Amino acid sequence: MGKILILTNSSGGLYDFRNEFVQALLAGHEVTVSMPDDVKEKELVAEGCRIVKTAINRRGINPLEDLKLYRTYSRMMKEFKPDLVITYTIKPNIYGGFAAGRRKIPYIATITGLGGAFDRKGILLKLIVAMYRAGMKKAACVFFQNEENRGIFERFGIVGKKSRMVMGSGVNLKRHCYEEYPAGEETHFLFVGRVMKERGILEYIEAAKKLHSDHVFFDIMGYCDEDYQDMLDGLEEAGVIRQIGFHTQVHPYLAAASAVVVASFHEGMSNALIEGAATGRPVIASAISGCREAFEEGKTGFGFAPGNAQELICAMQKFLALSVEERAAMGRKGREKMEREFDRRLVTAEYMDEVEIILR
Repeated sequence: MGKILILTNSSGGLYDFRNEFVQALLAGHEVTVSMPDDVKEKELVAEGCRIVKTAINRRGINPLEDLKLYRTYSRMMKEFKPDLVITYTIKPNIYGGFAAGRRKIPYIATITGLGGAFDRKGILLKLIVAMYRAGMKKAACVFFQNEENRGIFERFGIVGKKSRMVMGSGVNLKRHCYEEYPAGEETHFLFVGRVMKERGILEYIEAAKKLHSDHVFFDIMGYCDEDYQDMLDGLEEAGVIRQIGFHTQVHPYLAAASAVVVASFHEGMSNALIEGAATGRPVIASAISGCREAFEEGKTGFGFAPGNAQELICAMQKFLALSVEERAAMGRKGREKMEREFDRRLVTAEYMDEVEIILR
């Protein structure tokens, strides 16, 4: 039995998108999870995980806070003496990877997306590259969720000992089972994601202003992560949008939607898209890496250029021109694609293969 340490910035993200992998690890190993919150603590403890609370400022760039995080990870590894460290998201990848490398502990990192980090210029970009190089250079394996992210890392010389590609976190096809397409004349577009500029909320709102009507509705599911709440409240009062808020159980909302909309500027692999498609819903998505892989243009959804409200409106107009039967057929094809390519069991098998190679 090996000792595994998982570093993550969200218990919900770990449980909702990677729990099958955690369960596979627990079948033969002792698993400790370092996480900042208790959202899914009860569930992870019930499965057999040991939990260590570790404060992380997910979006902050305070050097003192980050140094403290590195030292916390280093002390944790000294105390637990893990045989393998597994990291997810930016700060655990960088500071956890650096700590594991310094202590000569093998580690696996997953790049779940880069956001706008590599759009920066000058000294800030150089700093980001240097930090990633330090965190990744001794990784036994770096998992990527799309080829564009891997290409960016290679271009900047950010490499581990090896890399592998997986289809995001995959989708649990039982939890997100196929649902019959909604009947009736109403169309419900469902925006899924944090309400912030880089998620395309402003373009979605422009589309809502132009296309909403007595039978076309624009719903938003996700918490407001930037200063848009007053604007959203005003738009809801005017009947332009409906706020659903943040929910841990998204499947019923996906099932009630006519189409799932992801308007992000950057993605690792969009969980909202693959969960929507698994449910049997057409998707309307940014034509970027991390979204393009999840749909087929005109067959399971429609794409548009990120940050371009007019292109989003055109994609929605194409969808509105379809009959209910055509939309349902598009949703069925999306489900079939998820079954072929995005089954989470396939992703879990990829990770477990790497774990076994390292621990042998």
